[in-house]
Amino acid sequence: MARECIVCGKGTQTKNNVSHAKNRSKKRIFPNLQRVNVKIVGQTFSVMVCTRCLKSGRIEKAATTKTVL
Repeated sequence: MARECIVCGKGTQTKNNVSHAKNRSKKRIFPNLQRVNVKIVGQTFSVMVCTRCLKSGRIEKAATTKTVL
């Protein structure tokens, strides 16, 4: 599964780790993605969404139903 937000398309970035001696090695920066149940056209899907989209209310979360015994 790709590490990408389905709403805004935010994904991994590649940058350089720079040591004190200025040696450069590649590093990957991952976005803060959360697995959320989302309601799309009446159906519920489990998707990866970044926290910025969650906080701004760009998606409609599906209601979770808990069974009480």
